[in-house]
Amino acid sequence: MPNWLLPENIADVLPSEARKIEELRRLMLDNFRLYGYELVMPPLLEYVESLLTGAGKDTEQRTYKLIDPMSGRMLGLRPDMTTQVARIDAHLLNRDSVTRLCYAGSVLHTHPSGLHATREPLQIGAEIYGHAGLEADAEIQELALASLAMAGFPEVRLDMSHVGVLRAIIAEDAAASKDEAALSALLRAKDCPGLAERTANYSEATRAALMALPNLYGDIDVLARARDVLPALPGVTRALAELAALAGSAIGRAEVAIDLADLRGYQYESGAMFALYVPGLPNAVARGGRYDHVGEAFGRARPATGFSLDLRELARLLPTAERKHSIRAPWGNAPELREQIAQLRKAGEVVIQSMPGHDNEQDEFECDRVLVLEDSNWILKNLG
Repeated sequence: MPNWLLPENIADVLPSEARKIEELRRLMLDNFRLYGYELVMPPLLEYVESLLTGAGKDTEQRTYKLIDPMSGRMLGLRPDMTTQVARIDAHLLNRDSVTRLCYAGSVLHTHPSGLHATREPLQIGAEIYGHAGLEADAEIQELALASLAMAGFPEVRLDMSHVGVLRAIIAEDAAASKDEAALSALLRAKDCPGLAERTANYSEATRAALMALPNLYGDIDVLARARDVLPALPGVTRALAELAALAGSAIGRAEVAIDLADLRGYQYESGAMFALYVPGLPNAVARGGRYDHVGEAFGRARPATGFSLDLRELARLLPTAERKHSIRAPWGNAPELREQIAQLRKAGEVVIQSMPGHDNEQDEFECDRVLVLEDSNWILKNLG
């Protein structure tokens, strides 16, 4: 095997693509700051005991593990940054007030999350801690939609669900409660035959409600249908009301869809969840939701909600950026030349000095002007 080959679903990022990714990263982080979010930088690896706390089995299966030669303990390469940021809020910052945090960095997956997906996503996201009300959920949802709009995606579909519906339905049924993880997987796959088999020994009311969930999807009118067919349990009523409020706040900015069986990300979510889709990509480009209990393992249970997306996958959908106009200058150490180049760069111009005996080849820059010496003065001239 040639030594330059990379593992499957791992790839270098070349100049034009790297610029798109970096510009998106800067744009979104700057916008997060305008909302009051503080940037944090969790470590790339940490002990698996803290990295996987409260993260669920799916996250553990996506995590690369290795032995730390210094301590002999098991380390994990982060597959997601959400629980790391929750640890920072609960254990390191230890604030009592509402805290807004954001982050951007590479994560690593043992397996790709979808067809043609990379195993090294560049994750960016934002989280709110300390407020249990829908106001926090609404702000996170607004920020996620604003991020995609700024990236150049005006057509967005917002898919919503709520883990409270399933949990309220199975809460009073001992057999169903023990099967929570299996039920969420069956609902996520809309496996009605499997669901019918799994629920055979449940109470009739529980079974009927669970069998109704796979068909409760569509536009916002699904919520009215859900109120008719699902039991009027307090948890169900509250979850449907929260979805109605959040969906209402998004109408006009996105196409809103409800799917009460879409429980992806369910393992550490605790309330309303959403996924964002854009034309050209079958998988969700961003996911978010409430996860109030993750901080418990770090000593403080804090209300929490947030979202994240993969900048590499998002950038892949964008057209190739136009090459930046630049200036070609000769190589030299003459004070007047160096001063002129410094002034141009200070003004924001790209100035590329040609190495002696070589032409410049760039994917990112188009030299449309040249710096030349005329009558002892360095002047700019247009090229063709």
